[in-house]
Amino acid sequence: MKKAFLLASILFISVISTACINNFAVQELNNKAKDFMDKGDYVSAIERLKSSVDLDGSVFETQYNLAVAYTKAEDYANAVKTYNDAVKLNPDFADLYYSRAVCEENLAKDIISQDIIVNDDGSFEKFEQENEDNEVKSNVLSDKSKEVLTELINNAVSDYNLYLEKSSSAQDKDEVEESIKALEELLEKHAK
Repeated sequence: MKKAFLLASILFISVISTACINNFAVQELNNKAKDFMDKGDYVSAIERLKSSVDLDGSVFETQYNLAVAYTKAEDYANAVKTYNDAVKLNPDFADLYYSRAVCEENLAKDIISQDIIVNDDGSFEKFEQENEDNEVKSNVLSDKSKEVLTELINNAVSDYNLYLEKSSSAQDKDEVEESIKALEELLEKHAK
């Protein structure tokens, strides 16, 4: 079961009030993406935000919103990559670390349930129930899956800790600490 976002930070950061955006086209794409997000059309929001990033990749809000859209679409691999880009632009934004940790945790759980397959090159693909080879899920994770799983869980624990460090008065501290414990148990059970 996917962990729901509980922080208000995961809500779409409004770009309308962001004075640092001088490019009208970027602002317009972000506004259209917000409208799509409000309607639950994450695919269209992602396309607008990717276009916005192509025009100006230096706007933190756009990178963060793109990561949020990927998260809402449950495309955790692309969400993590995009959160990584957002961290480079604003490493002090505490909620970013929480959001990235949630995606890393969800991606790890998808690997464990084998809803996501880790290829030999480390790339991900969704497991399709109906495929040409009539493959079924295995009870055993490949060595590559275990390697990626270990990295994801360690990164999620690190990101949750960074969130707590950067947000010292976090009201969800107990919940985040429980998530860290659960991840450590997952690591013991599945990655070794």
